[in-house]
Parts: sequence; C-alpha cells; structure tokens
Amino acid sequence: NCFLCYRMASGTLALSLGQKLFSIFAFATCGGYSGQLWVSVDCQLDKASSNLSIGIDFAYPFRLHQVSFEAPLCEGRRRERLFLIGDYTSSAEFFVTIAVFAFLYSFMATIVYIFFQKKYRENNRGPLIDFIGTVVFSFMWLVSSSAWAKALSDIKVATDPDEVQELMSACKVMTNKCGSVQGPRWSGLNTSVVFGFLNFVLWAGNIWFVFKETGWHKGGPARYAGFLGRNIPVPEKVSC
Repeated sequence: NCFLCYRMASGTLALSLGQKLFSIFAFATCGGYSGQLWVSVDCQLDKASSNLSIGIDFAYPFRLHQVSFEAPLCEGRRRERLFLIGDYTSSAEFFVTIAVFAFLYSFMATIVYIFFQKKYRENNRGPLIDFIGTVVFSFMWLVSSSAWAKALSDIKVATDPDEVQELMSACKVMTNKCGSVQGPRWSGLNTSVVFGFLNFVLWAGNIWFVFKETGWHKGGPARYAGFLGRNIPVPEKVSC
C-alpha cells in the first residue's frame, strides 16, 4: 500500500512539475514577444521621396491600432502617418493571465501536497478543492489557448507586409513600387500556442489522478490509510 501511495504521489508531483514548467513557457513566449516588419516604397517619379526600409515594431499585448509608422506620399517631401489594424489585447492578456494563475495554483498545490499532507486529506476537503481547481484550469486552458490561437492568426494577417502595403496611399498609385523587405518571425508565438494546448492536455490528464484522491472515487479515503499511518475504516460490501 505504501509503495502504491508513493507511486501515486510521485506521479502527481511529476505532473505538477510539468504544469509549472509549461505554464512558464506559455506566458514567457507570449508575454515577452516583440516583432518587426519592414516594407519599402519606391517612388518612380520622385526618387528622393522613396523609402526602401520602413520599419514597424509591435509587441505584446498587441494593440496594433496604436502602432504607428510613417510612409512617403511620393509627392515631394510629404509623408503620412498610418496605423496598423486590430486590437488583440483581450485574447493575449487572457492567455497570459491564465498561465500566471495556473503556475501560482500549481506551485501552492505542490507545497500543500508535500508539507501539509494530513491537512490536505482532512475531511477530504483538500482533494475536492484540488479536483475542482484542476477541472476549472483545464477548461480555462482550452478556452484561452483557442482564443489566443485565433488572435495569433489574425495578428499574422494584420502584420503581413503585403497587407500593410495596402494601407499606404503611395502603394495605390500604379507608377510607384512597393515591396516586402522582411516579415515578422513567428516561432515564439507559435510555440506559445503549442504550450497552451499542452497545458490543457496536462491539466485534463491530471483530472483523473486528482479524482481518485477524492471521496467520490470508490475507496478513495482508504487508499491512503497506510501512507498517513492512520486506520481509516472501509465500508463493508453489502451482498444482495
């Protein structure tokens, strides 16, 4: 029995470690992102007005409608100030918030599980609270990861150099030549989405392990009797 309890405790702690690490990776890859794209405007009739390296910087939390840049009008020295399109703050901040709170919850749960084992199982409150918390975070990881994946797809479109060129007046004139110099790098944000769904898998997979510790599972309170050094009575089976 003690060996079985040790195996279950080790498995729970291993899952908890994975939850913390993946949560850190999720909010670090998303919350720490900054990107840049470059476009060019070649004014055929006024070469002096051309700008072949227009840099546009954007970053978390992706308020793109506040990201501005200047582009030549190809009319002497005149320039226009433009803004990117879209505000994806809610999805990005929601994803990062869930990651941070998931990390904190997992960290506190690990401390309680290791140092306050008897209190954790007293009156079966600890396992029940842990079960509810695990279910909630599993659902929130699925929702936030799905929302962030959709937002990231929209961000890629809004910051595509070809789409940005359509915002510039000079690019609508056939005599001018506009081009894409360099697009943003998406490896970090793509990784954040992957970690988001991996977190969902981890938390959802942990539901069963946490459920087995509750009184709702058959023999749940008794399976830790040897582990806690207490004699917990097991209800006798009644034969029909």
